[in-house]
Amino acid sequence: MREKKRVEDAIATDAELVRRNADIAAYFELAHEGEHVDSDLEREIDALQQLVDRLETETLLSGENDARNAIVTIHAGAGGVDSQDWADMLLRMYLRWAERQGFQTVLYDYQPAEEAGIKSATFGVNGKYAFGLLTSEIGVHRLVRISPFDQAKRRHTSFASVFVSPEIDESIEVVIKPEDLRVDTYRSSGKGGQHVNTTDSAVRITHIPTGLVSSCQNERSQHKNRDRAMSMLRSKLYELELEKKREATKKIEDSKLDIDFGSQIRSYVLQPYRMVKDHRTKEEVGDVDRVLDGDLQPFIRSYLTMRRAEKV
Repeated sequence: MREKKRVEDAIATDAELVRRNADIAAYFELAHEGEHVDSDLEREIDALQQLVDRLETETLLSGENDARNAIVTIHAGAGGVDSQDWADMLLRMYLRWAERQGFQTVLYDYQPAEEAGIKSATFGVNGKYAFGLLTSEIGVHRLVRISPFDQAKRRHTSFASVFVSPEIDESIEVVIKPEDLRVDTYRSSGKGGQHVNTTDSAVRITHIPTGLVSSCQNERSQHKNRDRAMSMLRSKLYELELEKKREATKKIEDSKLDIDFGSQIRSYVLQPYRMVKDHRTKEEVGDVDRVLDGDLQPFIRSYLTMRRAEKV
């Protein structure tokens, strides 16, 4: 069924390309005859350009799991309350990006900080090529700004890490021994009001040999939360095994840094100047607000292009 859907999408895309080319040719004919179709022609060319850009990006996604849904985890790092606020800003940025792409998102786990922001959050991004596109975000993200939490208005540097794994289905077998798991239940930490859960329905599962942790609290049923947490743990373990294979065969990208504070992949500078710079691809964008509002395509595209060039 997945292959059938892929072929149907390819046929539909081909038909759309043919149709848009024909529409543009027709507008040129009308313009040649003296009709005022400038605005219509410009709109059609812009739409075709967006379609071509999307298709070109998809040609860069040839990995085994690139077409799968993604599971994203954000952790606040060094920097105290500023980093916790920064982690919350990253969460909003990725949710806005997913919305722009027409992807569906599901918030699985949300750990608010005491003063502001979040300690961590895990959410799913469901859509074609979600994992492949978000692989560009794996690593440490650095923010430089005048801290809103510092009365002296000094400049602070904050860090948060992002980890992305593909959501795997039952067709991929991942063996997990029951004795390797520690399962903890706790009360869900919602945002208050009617969403407060009065039972210990949230579930946290720790895989003892690797130290990987998955949590889920978005369902009121402990059983459903456990199932979802297990599914996320399977995905993380699968990605970990793939990573080991890539390292063993020396196919892992040299530019992919360890998630370690001090080895950031991207810097978001709000003071003393405004710039977002990716340290792997050297891609720079001066409109920081646009990036924080979810426009990540320049960074994603440049990263995928770099990755393809390294493989060649």
